[in-house]
Amino acid sequence: MSCSSCGTKSGGCAPSGCQSNGTCGTSGCNALNVYDWFKDMDLPDGYKPFDIVEVRFKGSRKEFYRNTHNLDLFTGDYVVCEGSLGYDIGTVSATGEIVRLQLKKYRVREDSEELMPILRVANERDIEKYDLAKAKENSTLEKARTISFELNLAMKISDIEFQGDGRKVIFFYTAESRVDFRELIKRYADEFKVKIEMRHISYREEASRLGGIGVCGRELCCSTWLTDYKQVNTGAARSQNLSINMEKLAGQCGRLKCCLNYELDMYLEATEAFPKAKIVKIDTVTGTAFARKTDILKQLMWFSYDDSQTWIPLPVDKVNECMEENKNGVQVATLADLAPANEILAKIIADEKANDFIDNAELLKDNEFGGLKKLDNHKGPRDKNNRNRNNNQRREGGNNPQNLNQKPGFDKNKPNPNQQNRPNHNQNKPASDVSANGPVNQPTNQAPNTNPNQQNRNPNHHKNRKPFNKNKGPRNNGPGGGNPGGTPPPPPPQA
Repeated sequence: MSCSSCGTKSGGCAPSGCQSNGTCGTSGCNALNVYDWFKDMDLPDGYKPFDIVEVRFKGSRKEFYRNTHNLDLFTGDYVVCEGSLGYDIGTVSATGEIVRLQLKKYRVREDSEELMPILRVANERDIEKYDLAKAKENSTLEKARTISFELNLAMKISDIEFQGDGRKVIFFYTAESRVDFRELIKRYADEFKVKIEMRHISYREEASRLGGIGVCGRELCCSTWLTDYKQVNTGAARSQNLSINMEKLAGQCGRLKCCLNYELDMYLEATEAFPKAKIVKIDTVTGTAFARKTDILKQLMWFSYDDSQTWIPLPVDKVNECMEENKNGVQVATLADLAPANEILAKIIADEKANDFIDNAELLKDNEFGGLKKLDNHKGPRDKNNRNRNNNQRREGGNNPQNLNQKPGFDKNKPNPNQQNRPNHNQNKPASDVSANGPVNQPTNQAPNTNPNQQNRNPNHHKNRKPFNKNKGPRNNGPGGGNPGGTPPPPPPQA
C-alpha cells in the first residue's frame, strides 16, 4: 500500500504501491530503497522471472522471501510473510533480477532453505491488525526501559519492533560487553504476554534505526541509503589533513563518521606525490626552509625560514626536485626565486587585503551598495578613552565654544558672526536687577548664608588651583561633566 502523498497510487487503500513510477512527496518510501536497473529490460521468451523478493520491515531491517505463489508484486506493496511464530507484514523493496545481485551482496545463497515463503498480499484486515500492533510500540518501549533500569543492566534498549500479527516482539539493544538478561526476558514475558527476542545491534545500526540529521544538514546516510558499515579509523582523518577532534569527527552514533571514507581513496592517491619524510626541509643558499603547510588537492607545500613569518608556496614537483638536489649536496636558490611569479603575486595581494581591510571598507562606502553608510552613521557605544580625551581638550581650551579666545591666532576684538544677530535678552529686564557685571541688587528678605564651607571662602581661590593632571582622568565640574554653560575655567598658569 502506498502512502497518502504518493501521486501514482491507484486510489483509495488498494495495495498497488508506487509501482516504481515516481517519488512520494514525503520521501518516506525512498529510505533504503533499491533502484531497479532492470525494470525496463525485456526478458527472453520462456524465461521465468526470479522468484525471490526483498522485503523491508521497520527501520533498516531487510530480509529475503521466496515468491512461491507467483504473485504479481510491485515495489511498495504490503505482503504477508511466514515467520517462525505466526506471520509478519512487510513492504516489498525490490523484485526481479536486481534481487539476484542483492543476494550476492549480502552473501545469501539462492537455494537456501532458510528463505520463508510469501503467503499473500496484505488485505485490509491484515493492515488493521498490523496498525494495532505498531501502536503499542511506544508504551511497550517505555515499560521495557523501566524494567531494565530496575535490574541495573549495563545495556540500552534503543528500539523495539512488533511482529505483524502481534504475537512476537524484537528488542534491539546496545551494550559494551556481554549481558545476562535471562531475568529480564522473564520479566518481559510476564509483562507483555508475547514471545520475546533480544537482538544485539551496533551503534551505527542504532543510529540507522532511529535516524536523524547530520552536521551537513541532510538525513543520516545510514538511515537513507548506506547499508554496509565499513570500519573507519583515525588514519582516514590524518590522510585528509583533518584535525583529530572527536567532537567534530564523530557522528550521532558516537563513532567516526562514515563519510570519512568517501574521499579517502582520492586523498591517498594524491598524497603519493608528496615527500614521505616526517620533516620536509629544503637547503637553500640563504638558509634551511621548512614545510609549514600542505594542500593535498592543490599539490602545494608552503615553506618558510625560521626567522621569517612569510610562507611561500611551492609545487610538489618543484619540492621533489629541490630535495633531490640537496641529496647530491647542491644548495638550491631562495624560496622567492623558486616560487612561480603568479603565486608570489597572489600571496602579496592576499596579505594586502588582510592588512588593509579597514581601507577597503572605506572605499566600499561610495559604491552602489549603500548599506555601509547606514552603519557609519549609527552611533554605537562611546569609547571611554575618547571621552576622556575630549574632556581634557575642553579643560585646556580646545573645542569649547566659550574658550575660543584662548585658541592660538584668535582675535578677541573681531566680532563673532554667530552673535551679530543674537537678541539681547537683558534689554527687557529692570535696570536695578541687571548690570554689565551681573545682578547688583539682592532681595532684602534673603536669609544669610549659613553654610560653614562658604563663609570664609576666598574669592580668588581659583588662582591657587593646581594644574589639571591628565593621568588621573576627567574631573566632573558639573552635572554633565566637563564645563557646562557656566563660567569658563581660567587658563592654566604660564610656565
